[in-house]
Amino acid sequence: MTTAETAPPPSMRLRELAFGAACAAALRAGARLGIADALGDSPMTVADLAAAVKTEARPLRRLLRALSCYGVFAEKPDGTFAHTDMSRLLREDDPNSLRNITLWCTEPWTWDAWPKLDEAVRTDHNVVEDLYGKEFFTYLNEDAPESATVFNRAMTTSSEQSARDVAALLDLSGSTSVADIGGGQGHVVASLLDKYPSMHGSLLDLPRVIDNAVPRLREGDLAPRARIVPGDVRVSVPVKADVYIIKNILEWDDDSTARTLRNVIEAGGPGTRIVVIENLVDDTPSMRFSTAMDLLLLLNVGGAKHTTQSMVDRLTDAGLVIDDIRPVNPYLHAFDCHVPE
Repeated sequence: MTTAETAPPPSMRLRELAFGAACAAALRAGARLGIADALGDSPMTVADLAAAVKTEARPLRRLLRALSCYGVFAEKPDGTFAHTDMSRLLREDDPNSLRNITLWCTEPWTWDAWPKLDEAVRTDHNVVEDLYGKEFFTYLNEDAPESATVFNRAMTTSSEQSARDVAALLDLSGSTSVADIGGGQGHVVASLLDKYPSMHGSLLDLPRVIDNAVPRLREGDLAPRARIVPGDVRVSVPVKADVYIIKNILEWDDDSTARTLRNVIEAGGPGTRIVVIENLVDDTPSMRFSTAMDLLLLLNVGGAKHTTQSMVDRLTDAGLVIDDIRPVNPYLHAFDCHVPE
């Protein structure tokens, strides 16, 4: 069975798009079953794979056939299945693994929210509060702890994969301290402390998040130079630093974004350097992924991915001076700013 196909006519392409949920569900099933982890470097029969992942062989073949149509696994002429570049990214042990991100994008709440996208577009308001009666992250932590765990793992994966790029890009020579605001488990600040052995760093995030901070920051070799601070950046920023990093958190509603920037500016004071790092929807090699995430943010928190101009507008409205805008990697851009004297 071949996976590469000629472009279908528009009528068939639209049918395929309408069945997009089937592709997402197949990816989720493949990730949850651990097929990619069970499949080694050599092709395997469906029977052997079914035994390894504890499924029935016949429906497993149907799942693999569907995934192979998208280049996730490949069916060989003898009926065995082999890895592709994409299927390897579903492995837990792949250094660029996207397994957790795949699961996050297909969590149960997403299947409740997507059908209400037209409502969100009409009202410009998230639908999660109407669905579950509470704010999105409150719902996750109180009612869907397994989804909250998947979210944290997905954010960890994303942070680990981008932290080295951020550290490589930023020149912080001359600064003695850096603060990662809403920095998750602290991968970015850890990478910066590795790069600058005399620098001190702070990590600020919600208590439930920093409880799982990188061990090196809590009790390892970086601990003497690291400060871990619980808090909500939308309420206050009780951290003083020469440089503040704000990465992928200015995607909430405009009021939350404005409050966060105001809190950072007040904490740092005049002359402080603030580096905002974001995915953009107008300068990316993957518009389909970025725009999908943009719509998902509309559904769950009423937020949005930014264009270059919308990010510039929010930063300048907050009173920041933008000194430079540079790509961090193909998917992230850094807005290097300072608080005017």
